[in-house]
Amino acid sequence: MTKRALILVEGNINSTGLEYVQAAQRLGLHPINLSTDPDQYEYLAAHGIETIRIDTNNLDALISECSRLRATYDIAGITGAREAVCATVGKLCRSFNLPGPNPTSIERCCDKFTQRQLLAQAGIAIPAYRLALDLTEVESAAAEIGLPVILKPAVGIGSYGVRLCRDVDELAEHTTYLLGGQHIWHSSPRILVEEFAQGPYYGTDMMGNEIIHIAAADFGPPPHFLFHEYTLPAPLSDDDQKRISDLSRDCLRALDLGWGPAAIEFRWTKRGPVVIEVNPRLVGGIGPRTIQLAYGIDLITEHIKLVIGEQWDVSRRYTQTAGARLLYADRDGTLDWIDGESRAAALPGVAEVKFYIEPNTPIVRKGDHRDRIGHVIAASPSLAQTEAILQRAAELIRWSITPSTAPGGQKTCSTSPRATNPGGAR
Repeated sequence: MTKRALILVEGNINSTGLEYVQAAQRLGLHPINLSTDPDQYEYLAAHGIETIRIDTNNLDALISECSRLRATYDIAGITGAREAVCATVGKLCRSFNLPGPNPTSIERCCDKFTQRQLLAQAGIAIPAYRLALDLTEVESAAAEIGLPVILKPAVGIGSYGVRLCRDVDELAEHTTYLLGGQHIWHSSPRILVEEFAQGPYYGTDMMGNEIIHIAAADFGPPPHFLFHEYTLPAPLSDDDQKRISDLSRDCLRALDLGWGPAAIEFRWTKRGPVVIEVNPRLVGGIGPRTIQLAYGIDLITEHIKLVIGEQWDVSRRYTQTAGARLLYADRDGTLDWIDGESRAAALPGVAEVKFYIEPNTPIVRKGDHRDRIGHVIAASPSLAQTEAILQRAAELIRWSITPSTAPGGQKTCSTSPRATNPGGAR
């Protein structure tokens, strides 16, 4: 009998990539990874996953390779774990008459300027915004909107290049960073200048038009937007939950989405919920793990079922409060040691403790998700209990960093909760 294969376009260096592989195998599928640089995904070789090196930016080459594979395998579906390949996946699915997202809608959504235009045309509340190509236009846009503003690439993921600018000097500094060759652009250089919408953060994860959950999160100190604590379900009244849920569905209609997963971000401002961003993909990183702990939903498995045309189900099996504390280094330098994993993992309610780096690793903070050095995930019957578990676990984790610029190479040890979690949960 011909093997049923799941084609995975690219992977993910965090746990999500491996979780897609393992979920496919549990469903009786043979995962095949197509990647420009498969060496970056260590789990492929470690788990003996069939891998093909190919330029994933070349649609014709991908179509040709999938056609070749179809002579050997029954291709049940095609998907990917990264937003950057979502439109390509949609085009491949259409080429082979397989279930998949609308590539045109994905491309419009991934362009943050176009996304905001479409949301505004639908009457959806969003921050004030302008598009700029150089410093003069950035300064003009900031003057119109009013400082502080957020500067971000018009196309980008993972908070790469996103910064709060509070005065003209910071505007000039970050614009120079974005346009001066330090930031890597994967499209034409365009900067989105955006109003700083202030208020509690909430995020909705969806599959099709179904709301899976609404989460709350806290950030570390500005000027960057680094998640430090993430909890679900969000502590919202029934009316506020309905308001965010209705607004989430309005976003999908405005952007002609509604097939597959989507992750929508909000700030609850003085004028109510304001849409910060719509992401046409499955939530990444710790998201699937916390959702499974909170509700018993295996989100990645259900996504693959959708991709291969089988019945999927994101209804809740139970409800408890799950959360994560994300760990960040408090300075640049070289990591000497990090410990406390076993002590933190032994606490009742802790589901997972994971470090992303090992001793002797150079640390150069970039102000985006790559700055994470680990996480703790916990679950309990209540929000207060889950937050207390996360705090206690974080207090048990310690590390030492030799600062890059320390006189005489003096070592400084980060041991306190505040150093472990700069900025705290807010």
